[in-house]
Amino acid sequence: MTDEDEPGSATRRMSAWMILAVVAAALLVCCCSAAVGLLISWSAGLFHTPT
Repeated sequence: MTDEDEPGSATRRMSAWMILAVVAAALLVCCCSAAVGLLISWSAGLFHTPT
């Protein structure tokens, strides 16, 4: 009897993919928001050396 023969194995596989998708989406949102924050800080002059 294989893993695919058990009832609920497709549901578990689907939920595992859903968890991975949510984690990937969260990482994407975090990275994009960090990049936007750095861009705004750079354009505001926060990283320029004071003269």
